[in-house]
Amino acid sequence: MAAHLDPLPAPTIKAQEICVLIVDDSAAQRQLLSAVLTRWGLRVMTAATAEEALMLCDSDAGSQIRIVISDWQMPGMDGPEFCRAFRSLRGDNFAYFILLTSRTDIGAKTLGLEAGADDFVTRPVDMSELRARIKTGRRILHMNEVLVHRNHEVQTTLAELQSLQEATNRDLAEARNLQRAFLPPRRHRAGGSDISLRLLTCEQIGGDLVGYFRVSDDEIALYSIDVSGHGIASALLTGRLAEQFSDRIPGRNIAFPACGGDALSPEKVMERLNDDMLREFTSDIYFTAVLAYVNLSTGAVRFCQAGHPHPIVCRANDGVERIGQGGPPVGLLPDAQFEVATTHLSEGDVLLAYSDGLTECMNTWGDMLEEEGLMNLVAQGDTDPESAADRIEIGLAEHTGIQGFEDDISMILLRFAPAVPAQIRAA
Repeated sequence: MAAHLDPLPAPTIKAQEICVLIVDDSAAQRQLLSAVLTRWGLRVMTAATAEEALMLCDSDAGSQIRIVISDWQMPGMDGPEFCRAFRSLRGDNFAYFILLTSRTDIGAKTLGLEAGADDFVTRPVDMSELRARIKTGRRILHMNEVLVHRNHEVQTTLAELQSLQEATNRDLAEARNLQRAFLPPRRHRAGGSDISLRLLTCEQIGGDLVGYFRVSDDEIALYSIDVSGHGIASALLTGRLAEQFSDRIPGRNIAFPACGGDALSPEKVMERLNDDMLREFTSDIYFTAVLAYVNLSTGAVRFCQAGHPHPIVCRANDGVERIGQGGPPVGLLPDAQFEVATTHLSEGDVLLAYSDGLTECMNTWGDMLEEEGLMNLVAQGDTDPESAADRIEIGLAEHTGIQGFEDDISMILLRFAPAVPAQIRAA
């Protein structure tokens, strides 16, 4: 929400609304000035000394004083001293202060200005000059009214915006909790294989999604999805996709035909999603994805890569390799062609699917981690999926340092161990 402040007309302070305080030890001078100012339509208050004037200014009536005309030479506290005390007493409640003086030297004026005076009138008082000074004071008072009014409007608008931001933050925090509720459990055992997943959003909500679902008695599906952007629209789409890939409600998973039967192959699922996106969305939003079916007994893997980073396999005995041939994103091109690729996992091999937030993590020098850096992290140490996910997350944090993550980060890892029939039935 953007606050728009329309130009305000300058408030008009009527003459009768301006109260002028005359401070002068000369009764004749007070009487003369009071008569003249009253004839000009101003309300007048008078005081014979600075001390009396300060007591008057500290009263309820004194809060109405907008212009002060004070003699410089007075018994006790003089004009500059009174001006300084008056400013201290009034604080931010501005009033225009005029000093009457017979002194014309620069030093005197400097002393008066430093004390807080706004203007000077030379004695003997020329009434036309005094009237001009008062008109100047009124213009400045008008400008002060505008500033006070504008400041109040700005403060009110800022308070409203802050309230809206706080409400939005509460909603986003709740949305983040809901988004995380879309995810299946972070750790899972399927047959003899272990699965671990992570989702780190760079803002309160994001556009990444990872998870798994059962395809058949022998196969489990792993998916990694990255929706364009990482704001509210992206999060809404991940919510829909999470529902489409969920196996909590039979018949709702997009991998299965509506009429029932065996699961569609990974590339057919992508074609179905692509058609749905182009048919139902008019915006430019799209997503990249990897959908992999892993046979829990044989280790055979068939997968579709749709504009997503290449999956990585950490071989138990043979190093790390990237797999897949790429493919178009989902939701951009009509009749996009998606292809299935295959690989094979042996016991102890780890399969990793991830979003590009990992490889595009930048350090303070602007250098990305890139695929090679990620493969080095995957190759280090224990192949337990949870430990490997921890290692990758720590490595990313060390690489970015104070830079932090600029994109959502998600990953899902599976360490393969051939399942026996009893394990598959229990999974």
